[in-house]
Amino acid sequence: MKTFFARLLTLFLLSGALNAYAVSEREFNTPGINVVKARMQARHGQLQAYYNSGAVGLNLDGTIELRDEASVPLVFRRKLAALVDAENQDRETLYGEISNVYAHPEWRVEVREVFAKRWLKHAHRGWWIMSDRGWIQK
Repeated sequence: MKTFFARLLTLFLLSGALNAYAVSEREFNTPGINVVKARMQARHGQLQAYYNSGAVGLNLDGTIELRDEASVPLVFRRKLAALVDAENQDRETLYGEISNVYAHPEWRVEVREVFAKRWLKHAHRGWWIMSDRGWIQK
């Protein structure tokens, strides 16, 4: 059975999240994108407990953030910080890879904006998301 992340990413691709660029699922199956998706999918299992606890939240810019460091035992903070950094790096890579599929690297900003909105929209109930008013719990 697909994980939440795999379903979410499939939803992005199938729902026309980037329909302004005539995106189809087939076009997203490049080796670079597949590698990034696999890493993100594997990492999601490690991050999910931190999303659920509120330690990690989703930002407006398509990244994630260590929102409540005090809720994480000291012994796990370095590992969590590394997970957050790796996730953000892969998200940026994904945005770039998608824009490169169309030979338009300048679309990276728009790709990030589209994904940022979708990440926030599809966050689970109880997760913390950034709004224009600050952190709120969905």
